[in-house]
Amino acid sequence: MRTVIVFESMFGATEKVARAIADGLSPSAGAEVVNVDDAPADLTGVELLVVGAPTHVHGMSQAATRKSAADQVDYEMHSRTGVREWLDSLDSVPDGLSVATFDTRIDKPRVFTGAASLGAAKRLRRLGCREVAPAESFFVGTDPIDVGPEPGELARAEAWGAALGAAVRRTMV
Repeated sequence: MRTVIVFESMFGATEKVARAIADGLSPSAGAEVVNVDDAPADLTGVELLVVGAPTHVHGMSQAATRKSAADQVDYEMHSRTGVREWLDSLDSVPDGLSVATFDTRIDKPRVFTGAASLGAAKRLRRLGCREVAPAESFFVGTDPIDVGPEPGELARAEAWGAALGAAVRRTMV
């Protein structure tokens, strides 16, 4: 089963979560982990697409929010573009493609933070994709100099990846 995990990451935390999800998927499927900057526009042949992004201002990033993030640090961002723009640029999406979305955000109630994964899931549904799991959030710290997943979140991401693999296997039988 060809699985692609596309991530957008400003400070590196979302990329770490994406790689942990891939580790969870590997026993069942293996996964190609791709920065959104290098993500394919044609998803033909992909059987499971997992999309992850940081939550910015209650949703997916935009050029202005990415610039604001970049202004907080003196190093280059991990992703130059965003999941929103990538989803809008897709050429070919197989009908009924199995998808799952995740985001990274601070550990506060979703009503206060929003969740990038919800917007990504909505766009994917509009493209004819089929969600195999509810959108998931993973929590990160707030220090842009040393941002990373909160303790236990990488293990939770790996377990979520394993659950995704199992859910997709069940639908393929």
